[in-house]
Amino acid sequence: MNENLERQMTAEQQQELDDVLARARKAAAVIETYDQARVDRLCQAVAWAVANKRTFQRLATMGVAEGGLGDPVSRMGKRMKIRGILRDVLRQKSVGIIERIPEKGIVKYGKPVGVIASIIPMTNPDLTAAGNAICAIKARDVAVFSPHPRTKNVSLETVCLMREALEREGAPADILQCLVNASIPSAQALMARADLVMATGGQNLVRAAYRSGAPAYGVGAGNATVIIDETANVEEAARNSAISKTVDYGSGCSCDGNLLIDESLFERVLERLVAEGGYLANDKEKAALQAALWDAEGRRLGNTVAISAPRLAEAAGFRIPGDRRFIIVRGDGIGRQYPFSGEKLTTLLAVYSYRGFENALSMMQRIFEVGGKGHSCGIYSFSEEHIHQLALVAPVSRIMVRQPNSASNAGAFTNGMPMTPSLGCGTWGGNVVSENITLKHFMNTTWVAVPIAADQPSDAELFGDFYDPALEA
Repeated sequence: MNENLERQMTAEQQQELDDVLARARKAAAVIETYDQARVDRLCQAVAWAVANKRTFQRLATMGVAEGGLGDPVSRMGKRMKIRGILRDVLRQKSVGIIERIPEKGIVKYGKPVGVIASIIPMTNPDLTAAGNAICAIKARDVAVFSPHPRTKNVSLETVCLMREALEREGAPADILQCLVNASIPSAQALMARADLVMATGGQNLVRAAYRSGAPAYGVGAGNATVIIDETANVEEAARNSAISKTVDYGSGCSCDGNLLIDESLFERVLERLVAEGGYLANDKEKAALQAALWDAEGRRLGNTVAISAPRLAEAAGFRIPGDRRFIIVRGDGIGRQYPFSGEKLTTLLAVYSYRGFENALSMMQRIFEVGGKGHSCGIYSFSEEHIHQLALVAPVSRIMVRQPNSASNAGAFTNGMPMTPSLGCGTWGGNVVSENITLKHFMNTTWVAVPIAADQPSDAELFGDFYDPALEA
């Protein structure tokens, strides 16, 4: 273990980590012997232990109470993500031969990674643990979870439920473990001693994961920006934006943060957003919101993260009707000096008007320079050309077309995105992958190659006009 990390940990934390990892290695030796049917059944068992309605409702309520942020009602929808992750892994092979490519003479074999260090965020203390557990078991890995200190009890309860499900199936409970005495030093020490790190959280955590010395997958920060062009269905765009903004009180990095609206539709979209439960702040209220959300240096203040719109208004010193679901502010500029163009992580939405689609693309790119680069954006359009233009230039890993970002970019039953609790953001976001983190990222793969007929084009085919046979003489 890194000596600096060891000195920062208490003796109790050091002992816990040593014991947990020793038990994890023993459990790893067992699960790697399981066949496909066995691991599939275990995946079903742990998923049901958490994702049934009664249990997840208890976990959602517990998580909101413990963490002090989020909405227990809309958070219930996240249990469907567990179903989606289970659906995806059950449709894939992970033991023995997992793929054959006869024309290339290639056969692929799935192998476990070993011990996974899974760092759990306070915004998803139950979903992330369950999703990573399903993938780890499917890959015949073992997982050690390090919860966020602010929501450690609900993460611990989630893991305990899954451990009990493993025991009922006659499998070692230590396939899944959770640190009880979690802290930043113990999380860092865990990452340093694991075979693979799955880090879901803020940028400091992700950077720490990459510095741990272990292979690591991290996720970048979000700031979902959505273009509503002149061909959009106004009602659909407003309804979906409201859904994306209000799920779990905007706690997710996927929730809509900025709407770029064609000037011909701007006022109509604003009217529909208000009809969907929005409250349009005036200039005085907007200034109060800025003071409540950011300090003088532009740093985000945590006491307004993922709270209801009435509570957000109250924190800013004014009142709004109790039925208002989110607050709307008119964007007055883009850049680091304009904090509303950055990530909000609460029930606050910034709206901008644009003239000409090329200006929408320029504004989108400038917003991502403020934050959220690599994560997600969206578009409400029936113009294939506009969708194509956005896809060519957007510095993001996923674009949702006519869908609420927070309910679709991590996978939905109505699109083909892989289900996941973790979204890779590519090199834009300082990550090693620009895709949703799924089963394949929890596995090692052995490629077996047999001889095939030669597949070697002639030099003339390869080099085209540059080929000069005289130089080969």
